[in-house]
Amino acid sequence: MPLLHSLKYGLWPLLLLFWLMPGQGQAQRRKVPEPKAKAGSAGKRKDFFRIKSPVIRYVRPDTTVLIETQDLPDDNSEASRSIFFNPAKKLSLVSEDTTTLNEGEQHIVEVSEQVLIDSSWVKVAGYYSIWDTHTINPYRVDGRRLRDTLLLHLTEPEKQRFAKMPLRSTPLTSDFGFRGYRWHYGVDLDLETGDSVRSAFDGVVRISKWDGGGYGNYLLVRHYNGIETLYGHLSKALVKPGTFVKAGHIIGLGGSTGRSSGSHLHFEVRYEGNPIDPERMYDFPDYKLLKDNFQITSALFDYYSRALRAKAAHRAAASQPTAARRVVTHRIRSGDTLSEVADKYGVSQAQLRRLNGNVRTLQVGKTLRIK
Repeated sequence: MPLLHSLKYGLWPLLLLFWLMPGQGQAQRRKVPEPKAKAGSAGKRKDFFRIKSPVIRYVRPDTTVLIETQDLPDDNSEASRSIFFNPAKKLSLVSEDTTTLNEGEQHIVEVSEQVLIDSSWVKVAGYYSIWDTHTINPYRVDGRRLRDTLLLHLTEPEKQRFAKMPLRSTPLTSDFGFRGYRWHYGVDLDLETGDSVRSAFDGVVRISKWDGGGYGNYLLVRHYNGIETLYGHLSKALVKPGTFVKAGHIIGLGGSTGRSSGSHLHFEVRYEGNPIDPERMYDFPDYKLLKDNFQITSALFDYYSRALRAKAAHRAAASQPTAARRVVTHRIRSGDTLSEVADKYGVSQAQLRRLNGNVRTLQVGKTLRIK
């Protein structure tokens, strides 16, 4: 009885515990994984902000040069190289900051009716895209290749734009055309040193420079009407590049600087770098413009081919030897003395010694250099 009571009430709890142990008697159920909370759901908040970061790509800036230019050929003088240009392909035009126009170098500016100069908007001819304070002709435009007829308004009274003569009086002393072996690309007007020189039209000073082998002190002004005028051999320039001037404004004082034989004003008229005979535009004796409008055609620049031929012929002639460059010699004969040879050729004995290795005695049959 006690044994049965022990088995009934003592071992039963042990059997129950053994049955409830995992893996024993009854298999443990597998735990089903819970699905991850989706973005925007009210599930577990720790997964809500797990969003993939965007990929940031670094793009290297494009530093490609947008504008290609070619340098003009170099020469001894601004005057000699101002017309002999080689037509090139047109420049690529881009919008650039025009606040640095007056820094003494070439710039590409926005092609428009106005450019910013010295914090002021100044209206200039729209077909000019280059502002250069060093080079007279940076445009590389061959006037002989113009196909259309262009009409320029030299004066516009409705806009208060008029024309003035460059001097108080305009006696003409030299025309546009050949001068000896060279082409003269302007006209010469007589003046006294110190006389006032005036701007022919409203515009902006582009160049104020010294050219010792040609123009001397000279100024070049770009005008509203599309042309540029040049004033050479000044004793003093009174304006700087970037200065706005009205027609009749005093810009310099006359003189005889550079390649000049006397006081006068060298006056040029240019269209996109191409010189035009000023007498086609001005009546100098009557001190006035011929017309208020002016037509630009390729025929105005027919002289250019003749000028090139003349320059080429002069260079060819200059390359030929002259009598002064030839070596003069004397073959020594019996009885010749250094003093007799010097007297015969009209040279000094010192020159003969210098040209012949300080010779003092003459050997018959040898050659003695005279010049």
